[in-house]
Amino acid sequence: MKNQIKELILNLGADVCGVANIDRFSHAPAGFHPRDIFSYCKSVIVFGIALPKGLTMIEPRLIYGHFNYSTCPEADWVALRAAKEIERIYRGYAVPLPSDGPYEYWDAAKLEGRGLISVKHAAVLAGLGALGKNTLLLNEKYGNLLTLGIVLTELDLVSDSLVESICIDGCNLCIENCPSQALDGRNTNQAKCRPHTYGTNDRGFDTVNCNKCRVICPMRHGKNGSWDAT
Repeated sequence: MKNQIKELILNLGADVCGVANIDRFSHAPAGFHPRDIFSYCKSVIVFGIALPKGLTMIEPRLIYGHFNYSTCPEADWVALRAAKEIERIYRGYAVPLPSDGPYEYWDAAKLEGRGLISVKHAAVLAGLGALGKNTLLLNEKYGNLLTLGIVLTELDLVSDSLVESICIDGCNLCIENCPSQALDGRNTNQAKCRPHTYGTNDRGFDTVNCNKCRVICPMRHGKNGSWDAT
């Protein structure tokens, strides 16, 4: 059943999919546990949609920003369709979660938001990768280019195997090249990052003025698809 569900999600347009049984979430912070949302949750299905590698080779302000944003609604659509199909085929409740917003938690002083659950940590628990020093998920095949989505279900599925990190020991390019010095290797200081990164142009379109931590990473395209950082 697990493999059938994963294949279903891949056929909907996801590039990767993994499963974490609820027992892997014992250390989730209070208020951000999957069962804080859906009390009958037994499994968390996590999937990713990869951005084209070419978006890391251009100035990020408009094109990268536009497609980086637009994959979140695409992930939401996959999550919605997957939840409907899981309920139709397997007769178990399924809850799609937003890939990004909306969410409730916001610390105005720190400019820090938190999703309903931590999608990237759920991806780690589902065996899709490990977190790099830039705090982005690093997947062996797709590097740090995945936009993540989640479906919670009451179906009791076996967890996929965890994976080893592909983050290079001793590499600190993301930390050293962050223009706002927002990275420490474990966390991102959002109060430093957000004002430097996000804005609008004169026409009122959203802009992304920096993605240095993503594009400087030697593993940005995955373990076998990376080019030397420039």
